[in-house]
Amino acid sequence: MAGLASNLPLIVMIGLQIHYAALAIFTRAALLDGLSTTVFVVYRQGIATLALAPIFFSPKRRQSVKDSLGFRSFFLMFVTALVGVTANQNAYFKGLFYASSTAATAMSNLIPALTFVIAAIAGFEKVDISLRSTAKILGTVCCVAGALTMALVKGQKLLHTEFLPSIHLTGSQGDDWLLGCLLLLASSVFWSCWMILQVPITSCCPDHLLSTFWMCLFSTIQAALFALLSESDLQAWILQSPLQISCSLYAGIGIAVSFFIQSWCISERGPLYCAMFNPLATVITALISATFLEEEVYVGR
Repeated sequence: MAGLASNLPLIVMIGLQIHYAALAIFTRAALLDGLSTTVFVVYRQGIATLALAPIFFSPKRRQSVKDSLGFRSFFLMFVTALVGVTANQNAYFKGLFYASSTAATAMSNLIPALTFVIAAIAGFEKVDISLRSTAKILGTVCCVAGALTMALVKGQKLLHTEFLPSIHLTGSQGDDWLLGCLLLLASSVFWSCWMILQVPITSCCPDHLLSTFWMCLFSTIQAALFALLSESDLQAWILQSPLQISCSLYAGIGIAVSFFIQSWCISERGPLYCAMFNPLATVITALISATFLEEEVYVGR
């Protein structure tokens, strides 16, 4: 049991990357089916908030709010929700729509590099002349180089899967692809900030389920206001197909669980440890997309 407990962060982070890969593929299919990105974020966060609401209304956690959460705690959670959820998710899903599910997970490989740089600036990571720091710096350079390759270079085709049965999803090219990559880059910056902000939030609110509930609630309100201002078509708020409905439900429940797991892992191992698992989602997404969705995979884009 002791061995399982020590390896639990590793196990849950691998499971989380499988979830992110499935979410990228599932969501892109729903977006191409006509689902609005801004409306999707509202429904996703709203479902997550409803899923976590029973936790908030338990006597223990209501008492925890009275005892430990002050203005600073709520301010931190509000800012974290704004940066790491509202801004991050709107940029991510719009970029996912313009680019591809493989590009979305590949650009997230910047997150370890960005997290390291931001954490070093904020003082959470020490940079000195040592093998450990040198490895982190080299890893940062590799992440940036890979992201630039994904955005700007189109090389040889890597996987030939034409002979396999598949479901075709139309891809994006040219300016749409570049815009998608830029939005995904912005999303990675926002998500890195979210991971860093978990450190002070954990010190203010050690109850990860409670902090997850408040971040989901704040982000639901923020995303709804943004969607009302940016989405003029009222028909966009109606989910038109079973695919759109099931995607919203899966994403909403998934984000409630994933936020809790991320917050717990960051408190156990730190933000950089969690960020290092992001490349795994790229491999899973590329294999599934190429095999079943006819998404062509090249060196670069």
